[in-house]
Amino acid sequence: MKLISWNVNGLRAVMGKGFMDSFNALDADIFCLQETKLSEGQLQLDLPGYYQYWNYAEKKGYSGTAVFTKKEPLSVTYGIGVDEHDHEGRVITLEFGDFYFITVYVPNSQRELTRLEYRQQWEKDFLGYILGLEKTKPVIYCGDLNVAHKEIDLKNPKSNHRNAGFTDEERECFSKVLESGYIDTFRYFYPDKADIYSWWSYMSHARENNVGWRIDYFVASDRIKDRLKDAKIHCDIMGSDDCPVELDIE
Repeated sequence: MKLISWNVNGLRAVMGKGFMDSFNALDADIFCLQETKLSEGQLQLDLPGYYQYWNYAEKKGYSGTAVFTKKEPLSVTYGIGVDEHDHEGRVITLEFGDFYFITVYVPNSQRELTRLEYRQQWEKDFLGYILGLEKTKPVIYCGDLNVAHKEIDLKNPKSNHRNAGFTDEERECFSKVLESGYIDTFRYFYPDKADIYSWWSYMSHARENNVGWRIDYFVASDRIKDRLKDAKIHCDIMGSDDCPVELDIE
């Protein structure tokens, strides 16, 4: 089973940059989007063979997630059941027979870290949410997590320390997830692979020079690590400032 996650930074914009060609070429069993920046009814996708699920932010042109799956889930849940967090269209959970699958767009702490305190509460509540699901079935979640976990996960760690996405607080929150029984699947397969990123600033020819960050992840319950087959980052696929990431499982 091939799973794909992609922060498209505005789905209408990326539609004009070859999105459907990339979607068809990847041919995923489950394909997730973050930062769709849509309101309901603004865009209709014709995706034969896929069930579609969308979570829209109340604020127009902001956030938003979507999941397209070839297999119909047993149930679908939007948000994490915490009102403070559930107005920005950030989470969709699909229940399948033997696991839960979640796409998530984690809040950015913003410049000057104006949203870091909120971000830490989000992290606490989201971890509580997945651990609650874990009591029933293993969890796989994916998306733009807006954190580079280790120094190997961004080009310039020293100059970015205390910038949003590389604060000690954000990194510690992700460490706590891993300590709670989860796997960063890319590092599971490629623990020492450097200079592989999933996001590049639009400024200063960052992508051309591969000055990037790895902030897009597939995270899986340790209980299903034997089913993991490979993880990939599709740095060659253009259209957004993030590129698609992949997890292959049995």
